Amino acid sequence: MDGLLIFGQTGQVARELARLAPDARFLGRDQADLTDPAACAAAITGSDCRVVVNAAAYTAVDKAEADADTARLVNAAAPAAMARAAAAKGVPFLHVSTDYVFDGSGDQPRAEDAPTAPLGVYGATKLAGEAGVAEAGGQWAVMRTSWVFSAHGANFVKTMLRLGAERDRLTIVADQIGGPTPAADIAGALLSMAGQMIADPAKGGLYHFSGGPDASWADFARAIFDQPGLTCEVADIPSSDYPTPARRPLNSRLDCRRIGADFGIDRPDWRQGLARVLTELKETT
Repeated sequence: MDGLLIFGQTGQVARELARLAPDARFLGRDQADLTDPAACAAAITGSDCRVVVNAAAYTAVDKAEADADTARLVNAAAPAAMARAAAAKGVPFLHVSTDYVFDGSGDQPRAEDAPTAPLGVYGATKLAGEAGVAEAGGQWAVMRTSWVFSAHGANFVKTMLRLGAERDRLTIVADQIGGPTPAADIAGALLSMAGQMIADPAKGGLYHFSGGPDASWADFARAIFDQPGLTCEVADIPSSDYPTPARRPLNSRLDCRRIGADFGIDRPDWRQGLARVLTELKETT
C-alpha cells in the first residue's frame, strides 16, 4: 500500500505489519518518541503519507499503575495529537485500543457502545486515547482488541512455552475469559481497513476485533501445551489467587460483528493462529 505511515517498529503488531507491508514507513522510538506528542504530530505533517496507523502503545499494564504520567502521554496525548495532524492533512488515522476499557463485569460479549469503566491506569489512558482520536475531527478508526500474541516480543504464548518446558504443573487463572488474538490477524485487519478507508471517506469508527472462540487463560495455556505435546498440567485458579498491581477484567469477551458488517473482516480462529506461531517459533529456535 503506497503512502502508509506506521508508528511502531518493535511491537508485536508492528512486526507483523512489516511483514505484510514492507514498503510502509515505520517510525520507531528514535524517530517518533510517543512521550513527545508534538513530535509525533510533526512526523505526520511533514510526511507524504496517505494513511496513518498507530501500532505503538504503553502496554506494561502493572507498571502503568506507578507510571501514570508516561502511560498518559503515550496512550492518550500522542494518539490525539497524531489524529489531529492526520485530520489536518486529510488522511485516515487508525489506532489500536484494548478490552481493558471495560470493567469486565457480566458474562456477555461487549459491543462497541457498551459502557466503559476501566479498572486501572492502563485502561483509563487507552480510553482517553480513544476519545482524543474520535474528537480530532478527521476520518478515524479505533480497533479494540485483546490478548495479543505472536512469535515476537513478550507474550503469554512464549511465557507458557518456557514455563511448560521447565515445570510439570502450572496454576493458571481460569475466571478471566476473552479472545486470544494473533498479532498477524490484527495487522491484516488494519491494512484491510486502511485500504477501504482511503477508498471510501465515509468509512471508520469504533470496532472490536478479537480471536475466537472465547477462552480462559487456563484454556489458552492447555491449547499452547497440547499442540507441541508438552505434558505440563494446568490447574485452574481464580484471579484472587494471583493478585497483580492492576486489576484485570474478568469478562473480556468482545462482540466483533460490527467490523464484519462494515469492513467484511471476520473474527479469526486463534487456534489456527497459535499453530502458525508455534511453527514459526520451532523454526527459529
